Amino acid sequence: MDEQPALQYDVEYPDHLSRILLFLKWLLVFPHFLVLGILGVALEITTFVAWWAILFTGRYPRGLFDFAVMVLRWGARVNAYYWLLRDEYPPFGDSPYPVEFALAYPERLSRWKIFVKWILLIPHFIALTVVLTVMYLVSVIAWFAILITGNYPRGLFDFTVGATRWLYRVTVYSWLLTDAYPPFSTAPAPLPPAGYAPARPI
Repeated sequence: MDEQPALQYDVEYPDHLSRILLFLKWLLVFPHFLVLGILGVALEITTFVAWWAILFTGRYPRGLFDFAVMVLRWGARVNAYYWLLRDEYPPFGDSPYPVEFALAYPERLSRWKIFVKWILLIPHFIALTVVLTVMYLVSVIAWFAILITGNYPRGLFDFTVGATRWLYRVTVYSWLLTDAYPPFSTAPAPLPPAGYAPARPI
């Protein structure tokens, strides 16, 4: 089985951030959370179907894969807005947004790994507990920095993006979308090799 590339995740660094939106973003994203809650239920159903498809065919049905990536990408954009990384209001759906969330479609997936992926991820769950706790503290500091200066300090921004990148790589692995075991790292991944097609917008 060819080695599969890791999730490509990044957020474009903003030149300036609104002080006013600091007080409103939690409220403005509420409609997104409602829709994503419904889509999350649908994603659980399609993942159940995909589990059986992988077991019998070694493939994740392409339409279900594209749907799953779309839902996770949507959520990643909303989270980037909610966690103060961007000021542009996230789109409802798969329209352009300054957040990259791209996962190459795997032609083949392991039949046996679908039984053990959650076990293999236990070390990540432990490490991410620490990393995400630090990220929350960083976000509090960034909130005050934006309030005072209108900017997200670049070092804190890069750490937050890296922490969420790690989290999303664990997420796509746990949702059976890839067999690429997530690295214990916040660093960007190399670009995928030729022959891997990204999920199509739907």
